[in-house]
Amino acid sequence: MKIAIVGTGYVGLVTGTCFSEMGINVTCVDIDKTKIENLKNGILPIYEPNLEDMVIKNHAAGRLNFTTDLKECLGDVEVVFCAVGTPPDEDGSADLRYVIDVARTVGQNINDYILFVTKSTVPVGTAQKVKTAIQEELDKRGAKVEFDVASNPEFLKEGAAIKDFMGPDRVVVGVESERAKQIMDRLYKPFTINHYRMIYTDIPSAEMIKYAANAMLATRISFMNDIANLCDLVGADVNMVRNGIGSDTRIGNKFLYAGCGYGGSCFPKDVKALIKTATKNGYEMQVLKAVESVNDRQKSILFDKLSKAFNSNLQGKTIALWGLAFKPETDDMREAPSLVVIDLLLKAGCKVKVYDPIAMEECKRRIGDTVQYCQDMYDAATDTDALLILTEWKEFRLPSWTVLSKIMTQKVIIDGRNIYDKNEMRENGFLYRCI
Repeated sequence: MKIAIVGTGYVGLVTGTCFSEMGINVTCVDIDKTKIENLKNGILPIYEPNLEDMVIKNHAAGRLNFTTDLKECLGDVEVVFCAVGTPPDEDGSADLRYVIDVARTVGQNINDYILFVTKSTVPVGTAQKVKTAIQEELDKRGAKVEFDVASNPEFLKEGAAIKDFMGPDRVVVGVESERAKQIMDRLYKPFTINHYRMIYTDIPSAEMIKYAANAMLATRISFMNDIANLCDLVGADVNMVRNGIGSDTRIGNKFLYAGCGYGGSCFPKDVKALIKTATKNGYEMQVLKAVESVNDRQKSILFDKLSKAFNSNLQGKTIALWGLAFKPETDDMREAPSLVVIDLLLKAGCKVKVYDPIAMEECKRRIGDTVQYCQDMYDAATDTDALLILTEWKEFRLPSWTVLSKIMTQKVIIDGRNIYDKNEMRENGFLYRCI
């Protein structure tokens, strides 16, 4: 079976690589010539555990190919997955121009049946726009070629994307025809051979499932951050509260960890897009607006706690940050709390030293040399007045308190991920603040 994946960003590259791992012949397409040449040479545009080895292996085996020309492979493939970006417009709605461009290219060049599958996260109604765009191009040519459209949203967690794709807890597919359903069944059978997890819906429902899932997870995070802030005021421990409510099977314990706000490519963008979709349809998503508001406020909470620890006098202080990526096992800094914290620290007159195991180059690309980039976690903490924990990388979980006591100018730690024990910190002489 031969398929094309348009877009070699996070979703497209993981999807194409995992399909090729199962023996499917995949051509990944991107308009960025440099990115395509790099991929041919095993140089990836993103960091994801185990992805590089899989790309190199399957490319060498001839199952995973890369090109900048979608037209050249359309005559040879049965399915086109559209995984291009859908960045938010200024009003928060998803920008669909790249999706429609792909659809038009397909309509302009196909001569045999093809299944067009939207993998990008798109608002309800996008499949119909795709269908219209393809048909318009066929009509211009006077061509009568059958095609189907489908929606197959991704549910990949950055840092665990390979595992998620190779052993999915569910595969959601929105289809309109039995032919499309049979093709998707054939594609995903290798991944679901032990546990059949295919969920078929109509297309609008599949498009909504993706947004609703991310909105629910974002809601749980913001809810717990709100509870944590109240715990701070009344003397309760949010970790104990989390254990107490998470043991309720109706609630469960996933995504109940308080922290310094969510970021990444999905939650912020998808919450905004769902709010905008509702507005366009004359409805107000009051809960999601609150979710977004809480998260925006939460990203500055570490700065607020730091400022309070120094009586609002941060001018000239040297502050270390451990962690830049929005979560561990990725270099993704889109909407990362670290960017908000760095900006607030610099405006307050602080010198900022940073360390992240993976995301240092991405940080340089985003903010240049406004901060000092350090060789390791202890280099970052040397001669600093305070240490802020932004990302819960494993190597940060059990540092040497003895070493930190010696190298830090002042023993102040603000923990944005609640990974340390308050009593242990107190015993080691640190002023410790967490969420």
